[in-house]
Amino acid sequence: MHLNYHFLKYLCPELEKAFHGKEIIACFSQNKDELIIETEDAEESRFIRAHLLPPQIYISFPEKFQRAKRNSIDLFKELIGDKIIECNILSFERAFYFLLNSGKIILFKLHANRSNVLLYEKNAEQPLKLFRNGITEDRDLDWNSLNKSYELTRKRFEELEGNASRFLPTLGSIPRNWLKERGYPEADIPTKWELIQQLLDMLETPLFSLVEKNGEILLSLLPEDNPVKIFSDPIESVNELFYLALVRGNFEKDKNTLLKKYQEQLKRTNSYIEKSALKLEELRNSPPPSQLADVIMANLHEFQNGKLEAELLDFYSGEMIQVKIKPNQKPQDHAASLYRKSKNRKLEWEQLDKTIAAKINQAISIESKINELMLIEDFRGLKNYKKTHGEDKALQKDALVLPFKTFEFEGFPIWVGKSAQANDDMLRGYTKKDDIWLHARMVPGSHVLIKTSGLKSIPLSVLETAASLAAFYSKNKNESLAPVIHTEAKYVRKVKGSPAGSVIVEKEKVLMIVPRGPEEIFGKGN
Repeated sequence: MHLNYHFLKYLCPELEKAFHGKEIIACFSQNKDELIIETEDAEESRFIRAHLLPPQIYISFPEKFQRAKRNSIDLFKELIGDKIIECNILSFERAFYFLLNSGKIILFKLHANRSNVLLYEKNAEQPLKLFRNGITEDRDLDWNSLNKSYELTRKRFEELEGNASRFLPTLGSIPRNWLKERGYPEADIPTKWELIQQLLDMLETPLFSLVEKNGEILLSLLPEDNPVKIFSDPIESVNELFYLALVRGNFEKDKNTLLKKYQEQLKRTNSYIEKSALKLEELRNSPPPSQLADVIMANLHEFQNGKLEAELLDFYSGEMIQVKIKPNQKPQDHAASLYRKSKNRKLEWEQLDKTIAAKINQAISIESKINELMLIEDFRGLKNYKKTHGEDKALQKDALVLPFKTFEFEGFPIWVGKSAQANDDMLRGYTKKDDIWLHARMVPGSHVLIKTSGLKSIPLSVLETAASLAAFYSKNKNESLAPVIHTEAKYVRKVKGSPAGSVIVEKEKVLMIVPRGPEEIFGKGN
């Protein structure tokens, strides 16, 4: 109800007491859609702070405000040196104004996403300047036209058949919910009238309560169960609301969002460790492919005359096994591939062993970050935290504004640039030197990154998956087999003045791969 007429009619007289005779010495903005007016007299300084970024529309009147040294712009220079004489509310409206000694008027129009601050010259019908110039209908707004009047008689109430919203449109959601909770919609006209009178009586003798409803801090003029705080001074109540709902609320939201991302990252990392440990155990305990190769080589005669399938005795296990080879494939060639696979098995589990160890260290690091983040109590601490953990820049930003698509395979993040400019942004702002960079060879396409978390090498399956995406997000998308180059990101550099997405690559390697998109690799929903 802090934007409500029924609150503003109590706020304005107190504002007049607080600001009467104070000279305006500065008017500026340092955040989008937030206007600050600084005033002072011989005794004190006082600020008017209007935060008009939808949906967070809040006003406050602090005694102290630290202006930023950078990114601050002076506005409404016509106000400087003028003095505030009055503060008045517009009748039955979500708007109020300060009258200045010169006759100028500063109007605060609190109409949700159409909220604005307008400056009028003395006796002018149209504003001289707007704070939010994008609200075009305000350019011709006569502030006097905002005044409204309502006939609050029993006769008028009955003519409207007890429709509370038409009888008194200024009520707002909290009073309307109060009526609803008492059965107003189903009640007869006399009962509705009685409820309306009870409600108006409470609005005439308000308590300024801050309450939490559905995770949001609100200001109420009605008696509330378990209020967060209660005030007798409307200025104090709206100042505290500004802090709890906007300052503290945004801090908690930012902190919890980042905390959730770390927790999700930790969950994925632990899942990868668990699955990879099982895979490693299976690799170590299962018979090597060379044993099957030995069986095939001992029974080459079974595949004579183009025969592709045979039941053979596995002399290692003593069991009969079914062996198949591909058309046009010699049994010797199949055995040779099995010998190579067996030779690489030790390399594979050594690689997996290293990756698991690195992921365990990563999990420990994430847990440490979570514990550190949970201890932070204010925006300053959160800002310093983000600055000292620049390696998590992608996590710290809203996924909607990241310049790349995000995927994950076997515990490794894979990023795909969204456009030529996004490719540059990803390379410049989100890449570490040990990340693996990939791109379809000799054709336009997206830059692709594998985030290695400092690992010296990554599984071949991860490299092949990222290469498939690089081929898919390129002009070679429809080829049956496409060449993809890859190298460490430290060997990829941007030349100043070159077109967006254009880079110079050193020490590249080429991988021939089948182009595959996210749906084919990860399933639907990606």
